[in-house]
Amino acid sequence: MPIYEYVCQECGRKFEALRSMKDADSPIICKYCHATNTRRALSVCNCQSDGRAIAGGGGGCSGCAGGSCGSCGH
Repeated sequence: MPIYEYVCQECGRKFEALRSMKDADSPIICKYCHATNTRRALSVCNCQSDGRAIAGGGGGCSGCAGGSCGSCGH
């Protein structure tokens, strides 16, 4: 089962929950204030293989827009 991130609209805190994909967008109670006004957050991941980013954001330079290019070695 995947881990999803949620944000409470009442207290502003983020929390994670292990849920099935079919329940990912179903209502969930905040772990901190127990409010029901929560939203699923956009999760970002960064995967690397042999030191090069293959998914996600970040890394690189402005010339290659954060991807991998041969001219700068990122």
